[in-house]
Amino acid sequence: MSQQPSAVSLDSVGIIPDDLEAILFDLDGTLVETDNRWAGIFAERLAPAHLLFPRLDVDAWGRWLVTAIEIPGNYAISIVERLGLGPVFQGLTDRVRRSKGLATRGAALAIEGSDELLRALDGRYRLGVVTTRARPEALAFIRRMRWERYFAVVVTRQDVFRMKPHPAPVRKATALLGVSPRRCVLVGDTTMDMRAARRAGAVAVGVLTGLAERRELERAGAQLILARADQLLEHLPAPREDGA
Repeated sequence: MSQQPSAVSLDSVGIIPDDLEAILFDLDGTLVETDNRWAGIFAERLAPAHLLFPRLDVDAWGRWLVTAIEIPGNYAISIVERLGLGPVFQGLTDRVRRSKGLATRGAALAIEGSDELLRALDGRYRLGVVTTRARPEALAFIRRMRWERYFAVVVTRQDVFRMKPHPAPVRKATALLGVSPRRCVLVGDTTMDMRAARRAGAVAVGVLTGLAERRELERAGAQLILARADQLLEHLPAPREDGA
């Protein structure tokens, strides 16, 4: 898991709109624990190259390789699912996720502060999930965490033809919620989350509990970077006195 410094990067003043209506969350590395095992393995394999190129950041390259593999991999799995072959490969995909250090349906832990965050936001904003997980997996996570009552929408790779970093999943979620993307925040841990949010016109909030590091999130367009998602509460507009 990435380090979690207490400091918040980037000035949040004016970033979160006063008329904010909805908040979308990624799952892995944002609300659900992940340990980025593959990124570490790739970094170890690249370590000998550091002798020839002392300035080479093998950790950054390891994370980049994970992302580079994940995007086409998600599309390949999506095609298999659309062909109705998902159940055939379920055991294989779970083994791959365990090898990457990602949670599976039967083994998932919430990141510290996630429960408290969702309770605090409940009834104040419309909440949703935007994930590259399949719908059965995403719903299984949400049920396991007892988060069903919080999320009005859950958009998965099975609900769109284009996945993050394309803006389609964010636009789909905001359309289902009936809100403008510009009155919405997307909270995620990857550069794909940040690019999807910015391209959709939503506010991009990065967290340091998952795959990407601060400088990578900044380069991808993050407008606010938090040590973990529950710090978002410190940057939201104060509730109006009429309770609206």
